[in-house]
Amino acid sequence: MRSCTTSAGGETVLCPSAQPDMPGSMILGIVQGTVEEPRMIHLTHPQPGSPELLALTAPVSPTEVFRFTAPCAAMGCRHFDGSNCRLAQRIVKMQEPVAETLPICQIRLRCRWWLQEGRAACQRCPGIVTEVVTPDEKTYRMAAPD
Repeated sequence: MRSCTTSAGGETVLCPSAQPDMPGSMILGIVQGTVEEPRMIHLTHPQPGSPELLALTAPVSPTEVFRFTAPCAAMGCRHFDGSNCRLAQRIVKMQEPVAETLPICQIRLRCRWWLQEGRAACQRCPGIVTEVVTPDEKTYRMAAPD
């Protein structure tokens, strides 16, 4: 039987919107685009974020330049309700898709958002950034825990 922290294959479920200081954190993608329309470009393979690499993002924070993945914190996360990621639910409900086809993603089969929300989450994923410099009301509502 699979738990909320393991995928159907028994592997650890990954959060696609982690913080760089979380245990097991890896860089999932690079943030590009504009402030109004940011786009996360997936790396071919998630990479460790060494302190030296993360320091190169100064004067901005690493979460303005990169998106991170890490093992899902489950009940240790403010977005988790005991069985689902409410952030993924809000993103699917409130954000328009930015991709027609599924982006190439190395974590998909272990991704909390994919396992929970499926294709709809993947179509929105490239438009999600961890740190928004000038968030609007919709972004606040989407990111805020219930």
